[in-house]
Amino acid sequence: MRNSMGVPPAAGFAVLHLIAVLAGARTTLGDPGLPMIWPAAGVAVLWLVNRRESRWRWVDMVAIGVITFGGLAAAGAGIEVALLEIAPAMVGPMVFIVAAGRWLPGLWAGPDGGRSLARLGELWRLLLCAALASVTGTLLHVVGELAAGADGGFSGLGTVTRLVRDTVAVVLFGVALRRIGHLHRNRWAELRGLGRDRWLECSAIVAVSGVAYWYVFSSHEDLPVGFLLIPLTVWAALRMPTSVAIVHVVVFGFVALLYTIGGHGPYARVADIGTTALLIQLYVGIVGAVGFALALVRDERDSLIQRLKVSEQEATDRATMMTTVVDSMTEGLAILDHTGRLVLRNPAAGRLLGSASSVTGTVALGSDHGFFRPDGTPLTDAELPHVRALAGEDAAPMDVLVRNAAVPEGRVVRFNVARLALVTGPYHVVVVFHDVTADRRHRDELMSFAGRVAHNLLNPLTTIEGWSEVLEQELAGYQPAERVERIQRASARMRTFLNGLLSYTAARDGKLMPTTVNLALLVGDIVNSRLDHAESTGAAPPYFEVGRLDPVDADPVLLRQLLENLIDNSLRMMAPGVGPYLAISCQPAPKRMVRIDILDNSVGIPPGKRHEIWTNFHRDKGSDSNGLELAICKRIVERHGGTIEAVANPHGTGNRMSFTLPAGRSAYARALAPTR
Repeated sequence: MRNSMGVPPAAGFAVLHLIAVLAGARTTLGDPGLPMIWPAAGVAVLWLVNRRESRWRWVDMVAIGVITFGGLAAAGAGIEVALLEIAPAMVGPMVFIVAAGRWLPGLWAGPDGGRSLARLGELWRLLLCAALASVTGTLLHVVGELAAGADGGFSGLGTVTRLVRDTVAVVLFGVALRRIGHLHRNRWAELRGLGRDRWLECSAIVAVSGVAYWYVFSSHEDLPVGFLLIPLTVWAALRMPTSVAIVHVVVFGFVALLYTIGGHGPYARVADIGTTALLIQLYVGIVGAVGFALALVRDERDSLIQRLKVSEQEATDRATMMTTVVDSMTEGLAILDHTGRLVLRNPAAGRLLGSASSVTGTVALGSDHGFFRPDGTPLTDAELPHVRALAGEDAAPMDVLVRNAAVPEGRVVRFNVARLALVTGPYHVVVVFHDVTADRRHRDELMSFAGRVAHNLLNPLTTIEGWSEVLEQELAGYQPAERVERIQRASARMRTFLNGLLSYTAARDGKLMPTTVNLALLVGDIVNSRLDHAESTGAAPPYFEVGRLDPVDADPVLLRQLLENLIDNSLRMMAPGVGPYLAISCQPAPKRMVRIDILDNSVGIPPGKRHEIWTNFHRDKGSDSNGLELAICKRIVERHGGTIEAVANPHGTGNRMSFTLPAGRSAYARALAPTR
C-alpha cells in the first residue's frame, strides 16, 4: 500500500519520526534535562497503528527504536541517554496499539485511514490508552536508569513529568497529525466550506490568542495568570472547525512550552526546574483536554442535530405519505384513545358514518351517532366493538346499521377493530369501516329468493313423494322397488334441505312474537322426544342432565327450533361407540339477560372453526346436515338481542354451546322462577 505521493508508508513514517526525534531533543529544560516537547511519541503511535495489519510491524517497531537512538545520539544527547530511550520508544507504542485495539477498534486504522475521534467517550478512552503506553515506557526508562546506575538516582518528580509529557504527546500530536491527514485526504473540504464571517472569526481568535500568550508569557511574565488563557481555548473549540481548533491547541501549547524552555512566562519563574517542567506539561495537557473535549462535544451535538433534522424530514415525508394514503382510502379509518375519543379519522370514515362533523377530533364515537343492529334494534355504547376492545375484550367484526340525519335510508357498516399498543402512554384502538350495504342486501335478496324457491319446490316434491309411494306399492315384491326406495331417500334429503331454507327465511324475516316461555317445560318436552326417538330406532338413548332453567322472553316457535337444532347438532357430533351425554342449564347474564349452556361429550369443534360453524351452508366432512341449522340458531339469537358462541367444554371433551336471551319480565315469569 502506497500513499498518494508514491512513498511507502513505512519510509514516510521513518522520516517523520526522525524529524520529530531531532526536534524534540533540542527542547530540554536544564542540562542535560528532559525534552519538554516530544512529538516522536505521537508519530510512533500513528506509525504502528497504520501498520497494524502488516506482517512487517515488528520490523517497524525495531526501526522506531533504532531511529530514536540515532536521532538522540545525533542531537548530542549522549550514548547512554539514547540507549535508555530505545525500549520505551519501542514498547510504549505497542502497548497503545493493544489497548486501542480493544477499547477503540478501528481508530486511525482500516479502509481509508480508519475513523477519527467522534465522541467524547472516545477521547477519554484515547487518554487511557495513551496513559497506559506512557506508564509502560516510563517504567522501562526507570528500570533502565536503575540498571545502568545513572548519576542523580531516581527522581519521582521527573518520572511523573515524563509520564505526563508522553501522554500529552501521544494525544496532541497523534490527533493533530491524524486530523491533518484526514483534511488532506478529503481535499480540505472542511475548511473550504467556511464562509467569510467564520474565517474572520477564526482569524480574530488566532490574533487574540497570539496577543494574549505574548502578554502572559513575555510582557507580564511575573503575573501568575496563565489560567486566563484557557477561555481562549474554549472560544476556539466552540467556534472554530474541529481541525482548526486542534491545530490551535497544539500550536499555542507548543508556544507555551517554548516560552517556558526559554525561561519566560509564569511557570519559568518557579525556582525548581523539575516543578517548572511538571507545571508546564500539566498546563499543556489541561488545555489540550479542554479543547479536544469541547470540540468533540460540539461535533457530536452538530451531528445529532443534523441527524435529528434528517429524521424529522423523513418523519414528515412518511407522515405526508401516510396521510395521503389514509385520505385516499375508500374504507373508513379511525383511531380512538383509551377514553374512546377520536384522535384521527379519514374522510371516508365521515362519509360512511354519515356525519363528518360529529366524528372529528376529541369527540367520542358512541351510539348517539345512530348505531343499530342490522335488524334495527338500538345498540348501546357497551355493545359497540371498539368500546369492548377498549375494555380489554376480544371484539369480533360486527355489522352495524348506521342511520342518522345524513343517512336517513341507513347504511350497513362492518366494524373491524384492533388494539394498538404504544411504547409510551395507554393503548389505542384502530377501527376500520367497510360499507357492506350492497353485499348484505344481495345476500338477503338471495336468501329470500332461496326461500321462495324452496317453498315453490315443495309442491312438486310432494307430488314426487306421493307417486313414489304409489309406485312402491305397485312394485312390491319386484326388483325395481329398490330403485323406488332410492327416489324416496333422495326426496327426503331434498325436503330436509328445503325445510332448512324455509326455516332460515322464517328466522330471518318472520315477525317475532315474543312471550314469556317456561324454558324448563320446553326443554323437558324436547328431551322426551329425543329419548322416544332413540327408543323407536333402537339407538343408544342419550343421557340428559337438566339443571336450573329460568323463564325467558322469546318467540316460542323460534326458541324451540333453536334448542332442537343445538341439541341435534350435539347428538350428530358424537364419536362412534360413545354414549351421548348433554347437560343443559342457565345462569343470569348482564343487561337482564339469561345465558343458556348446552354441554356435550362430542368430538368437539376445532378452535379454528368455532366462528365458521355459524355461517350459511357450513357442513363438516361426513355430516348429513343441510348446513343451515347453526346459521338459523345464530339468526334467532341475534333477533332476540342475544349472542351465541361455541367453546370447548370446560369440564371435559366436547363443546359448550352458550347463548343469551332476555330474561322473563312478566309476573308469570317471576312465578316460574326457581327459588334462590
